[in-house]
Amino acid sequence: MSTVVISQPMYFPWVGMFEQWRLADDFVFFDDVQFARGFINRVQYKTPDGSAWLTVPLRQHGREARICDLQCAEESGWRDKHLRTLALALSGTPYMHDALGLAEAVLLRRDLGFCDLLIEGMQTVAQYFGLLEGKRLHRSSQLTVEGRKSALIQGLVAHLGGDRYVTGMGALNYLEHDAFECAGIEVCYMDYRKREYPQKFPPFTPYVTVLDLVANCGRDGRTFIESGVTHWRQALAARDQA
Repeated sequence: MSTVVISQPMYFPWVGMFEQWRLADDFVFFDDVQFARGFINRVQYKTPDGSAWLTVPLRQHGREARICDLQCAEESGWRDKHLRTLALALSGTPYMHDALGLAEAVLLRRDLGFCDLLIEGMQTVAQYFGLLEGKRLHRSSQLTVEGRKSALIQGLVAHLGGDRYVTGMGALNYLEHDAFECAGIEVCYMDYRKREYPQKFPPFTPYVTVLDLVANCGRDGRTFIESGVTHWRQALAARDQA
C-alpha cells in the first residue's frame, strides 16, 4: 500500500503534523492553494501563563493570494525576535540547544522566502527525528494536476500512484469518499493519541510547536510520534454520533 499525505506547509507545526508525515510514502506540500488565516504562518509555544503565539508577519497581499506567492515582512526583525522568544521559553529544558539549533538553521537563512521557510522548517525537524528516509516529497505547485477541493486531492493522490490517502478530520466535511473508493483509493483519518511528554510548564498541551518536543525529549521524542488512523466510515459514524 502506498500512502499519500497532503498538507499546507506550516511554521514549525505541532507534533500531529509529523505523525501524518510518519505514515506517508509521498508527502505533498499543498503550497499553491489560497492562504487562509490559521496555523500556516503561526504556532503556539508554552509559557508559565499558558500558550502564546509566534507569528510570521507577511507583506500585504490580496485575498486570493496563494501560499507560494506570499512574502515575509522582514522590516520588523521578526526572525531574531522569534529566536529570542524560543530561547526564553525553552530555557532549562534538557535539549534546548537542539531545538534552538533547528530553529536557527532555518530562521538565520535570509535567502529563504515565506513558503520555502515553512517547508525547510518541517523538513529540518523531520530529518532530526529520522522521518525523511524513504519519503518522497513534492510541492503541489510543481505537479500538473488540476481540479478543485475533493477532485483535486483525489487527482494528486492518483498522480502519485497512491492507494491510500491519510488526512486530518477537517477533510471529513468535503471529501467525496465514494469517488475515492471507485478510484481504488482508501481514505483514512488521523486518530491522534496526543501522547503526553514532559513539558516545562504544566499542564500538558499537545498543540504547541514540535520544537517543544525536541527541547524536552531530544531525538527520543520520536517515540511520541505514533498516532494511527481510522477508516473514513468509522470516522463519519463517530462524527454523526457525537
